[in-house]
Amino acid sequence: MDEILYEAQRQGRISFYMTHYGEEAMIGSAAALESHDVVYGQYREAFMLLYRGFTVDDCMNQCFSNALDGGKGRQMPVHYGSKEHNFQTISSPLGTQIPQAAGAAYALKLNNDKQAVTICYFGEGAASEGDFHAGLNMAATLKCPVIFFCRNNGFAISTPASEQYKGDGIAPRGIGYGIDTVCVDGNDAFAVYNATKAARAIAVNENKPVLIEAMTYRVGHHSTSDDSTKYRDRKEVEERAKFDNPITRLRRHMELHGWWTQQQEDELRKQVRKDVLKSFNAAEKLPKPGLVELFNDVYDEVPPALAAQREELEQLMKKYPEYYNTDEYASASLK
Repeated sequence: MDEILYEAQRQGRISFYMTHYGEEAMIGSAAALESHDVVYGQYREAFMLLYRGFTVDDCMNQCFSNALDGGKGRQMPVHYGSKEHNFQTISSPLGTQIPQAAGAAYALKLNNDKQAVTICYFGEGAASEGDFHAGLNMAATLKCPVIFFCRNNGFAISTPASEQYKGDGIAPRGIGYGIDTVCVDGNDAFAVYNATKAARAIAVNENKPVLIEAMTYRVGHHSTSDDSTKYRDRKEVEERAKFDNPITRLRRHMELHGWWTQQQEDELRKQVRKDVLKSFNAAEKLPKPGLVELFNDVYDEVPPALAAQREELEQLMKKYPEYYNTDEYASASLK
């Protein structure tokens, strides 16, 4: 899916995309949680949604902002959200989800929901935001059942970790706030799974936060707006992709135990690519959400000022139809 949608953005068929290359072992954290645990993602957590039953069709519809997009075309691509899967909608500004996750965990505690936690994903770059410190301090002092999961992939967009901070990673900051902390191999799916499972047990049973720092490496560009060859050596990336690739490591482990073969690998990849392309083609052909969605859902009842804007747009569309082509939309009606 990453490969196909990345190429689609380069072809101008979607506006933006971010890949998960090099960070695929994070799916271990999804396996360690319960479906009712609430997730606050940053922007590389599609694995969590897919693990919970969010389909490739759902991903495609969101990235194309079509009529079946659950967000009704109001978000950038890869800014997923799903109430059904307890996945809070992703927002672009870095760090906003950290205090939100702490607050949601506090709400769970006040409601005596001892079987649920929140988990908050962020990169080591986001840990430089003020929200990081506010969120951790709040969670520590109020004893909130939240798992703070830092994906330390070595680069905050274009800044290497060595230029971001002088301390030894993000983990020591958790210790400074009195939070139980662990640093794990973020390219080992089993390590990620076990760390998250242990962290959840602490959060649920002891009503307190845990910080996980998963050391990994971003193989892909930060996003389709980035060219990582400008700030790191291409050879370094190729070597990491070849020798410390999470998927390759897991596959070789499975082959060593006789659980997987190259033939199965080839067949799976062929079938997955076929399925993803099918979803891609279907989503691209669907119309955009109806124009009325521009004005829905913000207020319980549309206020006069917004109603006036809607009326003005309707009049402009009638007066200048050549400038307001609505052929690509599910409905041109504003009522």
